[in-house]
Amino acid sequence: AKGRSLVIQWLMLQMGGVGPMQGQANGFFRYYPEKLPGPIERYQHETRRLYEVLNTRLAQVEYLAGDYSIADIATYPWVRIHDWAGVSVDGLPHLQRWMAAIAARPAVQRGLLVPEQPADAASVVKVAQTMLTR
Repeated sequence: AKGRSLVIQWLMLQMGGVGPMQGQANGFFRYYPEKLPGPIERYQHETRRLYEVLNTRLAQVEYLAGDYSIADIATYPWVRIHDWAGVSVDGLPHLQRWMAAIAARPAVQRGLLVPEQPADAASVVKVAQTMLTR
């Protein structure tokens, strides 16, 4: 039961924190046609703060809930694209170790190939901008 509650706790951090905050950072930093410094800074700062929470946790355990779980599976795709949101993971050694450990998993490597990714960042931005302006 303790393991399950830890999974839920860290999964909730992803669903209520990392995903929404980094999603906003991605949107304002990368997709909106006009650059709004206030929202960009706010969401990048909050994303970095959440990364620091993850780093603190990962200083104590190998994976977010102790063992590899859905909490890691749900959080990793967000943290993996930290550069896309303009957020650095410099100075977060435990988070970086965790990222490398998950990236090394064969199933993760296979999963990252689906769907096939566009060849260039401009294509990704164009598609996202189209979705945002509907």
